[in-house]
Amino acid sequence: MNMQEKQSVMRPLDIVILLKKLCPEGYGMNGKQVAESLSISAAEVSIAMDRNRIAGLVDQRKSRINTLALKEFLVYGIRYCFPAGIGKLERGIPTASSASPISSKIASGTESYVWKDSSGTVRGQSITPLYDKAPLAARKDKDMYALLVIVDSFRIGKARERQVASEELDKYLERYAEHKQQ
Repeated sequence: MNMQEKQSVMRPLDIVILLKKLCPEGYGMNGKQVAESLSISAAEVSIAMDRNRIAGLVDQRKSRINTLALKEFLVYGIRYCFPAGIGKLERGIPTASSASPISSKIASGTESYVWKDSSGTVRGQSITPLYDKAPLAARKDKDMYALLVIVDSFRIGKARERQVASEELDKYLERYAEHKQQ
């Protein structure tokens, strides 16, 4: 694999960075601020945004998210590109259909899904988070938490959960588009 091919292979962090930019808090953030908020390096943000540009998820200047492409990728592709591994029962932070905004729209089943985290308060099936620092990001920003929950619903959810996740994602995409029009 040559250097350009290596740089064009999407990684989960690429999506996490776009999710951060969909958060109202992230609208005006530059790369350094995004990096600090996600506890990663500014270089990682820059490289990820290059991959997002190559994938068509952001414009050529890497300043505006292509919301239609991002939605299509999240709804139809993320579960295949970045599947969530389901592990054993663990204590952690609720995600997917076990957390808001999805849990408030779907009748609770017997299964709870969590990101393993020692400070978590819920016991459930552990799933591999899209981003290894998801629990930390969730504690820092409620909108980022909601978006990671939505994405996990696409990754492991059944048809009804994915439908609800799509509706919830639309709310963030619409607010982002309204902000960018101003």
